[in-house]
Amino acid sequence: MKPIKTILFSLALFFMFSCSNQEPGFNPSSIKQLYKAAPGNVHTRWASAENVSAEKGKGGMSNKGAKGDAYTLIAPNETKVIFDQKGAGIITKIWSANSLLWKPENRRKVKIEMYWDDSEKPAVSVPFTDFFGIGLGLMHPFECELFASPEGRSHNCFIPMPYRTAARIEIVNESDEMIMFYYKIDFVQVPKHDDDVLYLHAYWHRDIETTRGVDFEILPKVEGQGRYLGTNIGVIGNPAYRGTWFGEGEVKIYLDGDGQFPTLVGTGTEDYIGTGWGQNEYANQIQGSLVSNKEHDIYTFYRYHTLDPVYFHKDCKVTIQQIGNSQRAKLREMRNDGAEFDVVWSYVAKDGLDASKRYLDMENPPKIEDEDFPDGVSTNFYRSDDVSATAYFYLDKPENKLPAIQPVEERIKGMQEKVYNPLKN
Repeated sequence: MKPIKTILFSLALFFMFSCSNQEPGFNPSSIKQLYKAAPGNVHTRWASAENVSAEKGKGGMSNKGAKGDAYTLIAPNETKVIFDQKGAGIITKIWSANSLLWKPENRRKVKIEMYWDDSEKPAVSVPFTDFFGIGLGLMHPFECELFASPEGRSHNCFIPMPYRTAARIEIVNESDEMIMFYYKIDFVQVPKHDDDVLYLHAYWHRDIETTRGVDFEILPKVEGQGRYLGTNIGVIGNPAYRGTWFGEGEVKIYLDGDGQFPTLVGTGTEDYIGTGWGQNEYANQIQGSLVSNKEHDIYTFYRYHTLDPVYFHKDCKVTIQQIGNSQRAKLREMRNDGAEFDVVWSYVAKDGLDASKRYLDMENPPKIEDEDFPDGVSTNFYRSDDVSATAYFYLDKPENKLPAIQPVEERIKGMQEKVYNPLKN
């Protein structure tokens, strides 16, 4: 019998030899290693109206080398394929400059859809402008790690989008007008990807009138292994609550079989996006509040988990509570005007913080008519607003089982009166 050391050494040599003959896939992180040369089978390509198929040596041919096809036209109810590639690759950037030329309501009538590996269902299906990092179909200058609009008149997306066998991106014009469409999609062709490389997905949803006491689902339960990348959210405040703060709701992230209660929970809406005690306008690397219009109660904000990853191995669901805050006197005024809300928490400090009272008993919540609660009492309450969100996530499969995007009527209902006219955007 061979000595155990000899057997172990032989096994080690076997595994070393086996691994050395396995061809590794392309590591997308190497793109950020600026000093590394690319392997001979990795190639850079751009797809645009000047070279739709992104073929080698065939850019700018439409006008003998001069600028010829800077944009393409998309007719009403037409679906235009702007990216169609076979083989393995990774999209590194998408640029477009369109929405400023469109009527504001058309920004949600046009949608972007992405298909990976010849799947029948799109992994990404989002109103065009909402996909690019700012909600409510608005235009606003900003820059963060994943998106940018340098002067508020273009769209840039830097989310890496790998695919193994094929990729197709479509623009669906569901408006009744011909639109001009400028675009450029940067990508690299690679031989293959490692097994742990995931596919980008994006889900958009709008609830015009959220249900009091029911959390808004930023990302409904999605099954598989992946990573929640983050969200941009748009809130149009209910006029019945005008003059109150909408953002006391906590973000909850349910991971890998969580039941009634989540594993991850925040402390409030503005806390989730890195600020506190309300939110004004700012744009940071992974968090921001691009529109904070208190006069008309219109907000758009984002949070991306690039530096603080949120991984899941079986499933993931992300929600945000629909909770506002104001003082008792304001709540009494709203109740007298017919506003509907439910008190969930009140705070009283009669003799300093040490003597404070918190009412968390949902079976017997405090009533705004109680004399024990002076007019200055800070009170949280369930409310109903117009909320929409784009959720971005990676998944280990090219398709998901989430609901299809809502029809045009639901995407644009009331937007002109609620948002575009007040903001003149």
